[in-house]
Amino acid sequence: MGIKAFAPATVGNIGIGFDIMGLAIEQPGDEVIARLSNTPGVRISNITGAQGKLPLEAHLNTAGVAAQRLLAYLGEPGRGIELDIHKKMPINSGLGSSAASAAAATLAVSELLRTGLSKRQLLPFAWEGEKIASGGQQGDNIVPSLLGGINLIRDNESMDIHRLHVPRGVYIAVVHPQMEIGTREARALLSTSIPMDVHIRHNANLAAFVLGMFNGDLGLVGRSLRDDVVEPQRAVLIPGFYEVKEAALNEGALGCSISGAGPSVFAFCANSLIAENAGAAMQKAFAKHKLESRLYLSPVNQEGAVIC
Repeated sequence: MGIKAFAPATVGNIGIGFDIMGLAIEQPGDEVIARLSNTPGVRISNITGAQGKLPLEAHLNTAGVAAQRLLAYLGEPGRGIELDIHKKMPINSGLGSSAASAAAATLAVSELLRTGLSKRQLLPFAWEGEKIASGGQQGDNIVPSLLGGINLIRDNESMDIHRLHVPRGVYIAVVHPQMEIGTREARALLSTSIPMDVHIRHNANLAAFVLGMFNGDLGLVGRSLRDDVVEPQRAVLIPGFYEVKEAALNEGALGCSISGAGPSVFAFCANSLIAENAGAAMQKAFAKHKLESRLYLSPVNQEGAVIC
């Protein structure tokens, strides 16, 4: 017997919200099955869908670390827990793969042990798991994967998190080209300083995006979805990125940028039809650069991780 949890993929940063904003989509995602074991401690017995790229050692795996941190909090670090991890999404894709495993494991173990903890109470343990993959305290993937919705993290250290209103009809198209970009590799490219005029413009767009979401002003949302800081630095890693972006905008997308560290690219759209058309156009643009791709279409996933 065991408990299975699913946690969804995420679009980290949402372009203008580097390291402080992210949203959940409905598919793809990861599944983790948790079982009680007579062997003390957390043990990962099986990982599928990762082509052998992920460690089975619990202390090196995001799901394993998240489970260990939860057991330590419960005062039961020696409790025997066995995890099966089923990767249902690509690794190093910019879709929050490591966060999804951590979120699913935390929820599955909590349900298995009947802790009664809410997902918000479980967040610190899932976050600890995600940190070993991201190399930092960023919550733009783990927060939406566990909690769902679009989230603004005002402060990562104190987990000061705020959920944004999502206007009716908003749909996301995410295209994943068949290539990988490591999060640490993409972060290493970034400059630690930006010109003052860029800083001012970026802050204005971030504030206007949040205001547009709460007011249901999609025109303002579209005018604000412009990343002048991170996107120009990471675009060089994705063949044909600007052609892909132009293709989405030509089909009516409100905005288009890099999902997380990439190489996935997302289009933020006012409805599902625009998302379908933008997604197809983005795939065609990638194909011109001899890159096969996978399209995911989804409203904003408001639930996050669930027991299934």
